Amino acid sequence: MVGVSVCGSVSSIRSLWENKIKKIQEEDAESKKRKRGGRLSVGAWEDRAFLSRLREKLVTEDGRLILRIEKEEWKVLPSCVVQLSQVQEMQIHRAGLTCLPLCISSFRGLIVLDLSRNAVTQVPTQIGELSHLRELSLSYNRLQSVPAELSGCESLERLELSMNRDLHTLPDQLMKLKRLTHLDLSMNAFCSLPECVLALPALEWLDMGGNQLTSLPEDIHRMECVHTLWLQRNQLERLPDNISRMGCLDTLVLSNNKLKDIPSLMEDMTRLRFVNFRDNPLTDDVSLSLPAAPERQTGTERETGTEGGETEQEEEDDREMFGRDFMIHYIRESRKRAYAVLNMHRVC
Repeated sequence: MVGVSVCGSVSSIRSLWENKIKKIQEEDAESKKRKRGGRLSVGAWEDRAFLSRLREKLVTEDGRLILRIEKEEWKVLPSCVVQLSQVQEMQIHRAGLTCLPLCISSFRGLIVLDLSRNAVTQVPTQIGELSHLRELSLSYNRLQSVPAELSGCESLERLELSMNRDLHTLPDQLMKLKRLTHLDLSMNAFCSLPECVLALPALEWLDMGGNQLTSLPEDIHRMECVHTLWLQRNQLERLPDNISRMGCLDTLVLSNNKLKDIPSLMEDMTRLRFVNFRDNPLTDDVSLSLPAAPERQTGTERETGTEGGETEQEEEDDREMFGRDFMIHYIRESRKRAYAVLNMHRVC
């Protein structure tokens, strides 16, 4: 009887010990589960907080839903932004944004994407899936290249890439942008006009000012729809004769280059309304005799000037001296001098 009693006691103790261990293990597992659940809920809370902040930036204008962020620190857009995929326009300025989210392709209805004045260094290839995008501005960023996939934005009409400093080339595939009419490549590092630009069929407005262009292509007349061409602050030494075959060109800015002559064929560009040759080392010293300036009114009108500090009359004089009239007068005077030199040689 004594032995049986001992065995029963040992069995009871073992059972109690096993139950205790099992309970400890269950509590430990429950604790780990709670911890894991806590981390998930923190992440979910952060997403809700980000999404709440983003929704505060939504406005509706002209029936278009716009996400507008300015002068706030958003180096990276959170992944939860995909929940706002119904947005039609993004305006994110001075936010320190360094990259575009890969989920940008989810914004299939996006019409305008304006990320100017940030710190974007790269454009994801997924941007090419935005087939309804009409305007893209990445000016004042840090781009060194543009993906060929951008050519997939078949509705693109306006592309602004100014002031990226190290941007010096564009992929040939961009010639597929059949609707692009406005292209701003100013203040970059282009040494030549990209081939794809020459091939853009609908291009009307081009700014290549502030680059490192030393020459223009001989077939520049391929840009047959361009009416405004900005080429100021480059290193151009001559203009190709075929520039005279740009039948739609009415505004041509060539100030601050190294031009020594004006092609005589430009005299026949009857559609050209304004051309600026200011600050070029033109070979011939030619000037127009301007009519006396009319008396200006006294008071505040006399003090009013243009943004650059020039008065309205001075601005008009600049147009006269460096505009189309000056160009034609220069060509004719240069031609007369050439004939005079030729006749002098004949006499000798």
